[in-house]
Amino acid sequence: MNDIVICASDALEDGGKGVRFTLTTDAKGNTGHNVGFVVRYDGKVYAYLNRCAHVPIELDWIEGEFFDSSGLYLMCATHGAIYEPETGYCVGGPCRGQRLQAISVIEKDHFVYWQARNDLNIVSA
Repeated sequence: MNDIVICASDALEDGGKGVRFTLTTDAKGNTGHNVGFVVRYDGKVYAYLNRCAHVPIELDWIEGEFFDSSGLYLMCATHGAIYEPETGYCVGGPCRGQRLQAISVIEKDHFVYWQARNDLNIVSA
């Protein structure tokens, strides 16, 4: 696996603004660009494809704003679906029971890294 820098660790506050990054999926021959995002929740970092499980649209209502006002759930700004930050599991809204697509990340040496898999290639951070 290749570890690719997404952001500095201090760019993420617990339950606060997330950081978006661009990637492309290509395992199935797709060449379209997609956006991932990373957030911090309960002291840990989590990353997902920025695509609602209900309808394939981006979640953030303002760039990097993924949490609801309580800072406890990730929320789709368009349809109000809410997701657990640590699992991506939808606990409310039109896609209850579905999940966001997780992206493997680690935090080390004061940076957050995407652990690139064969089915995801980063375009830019």
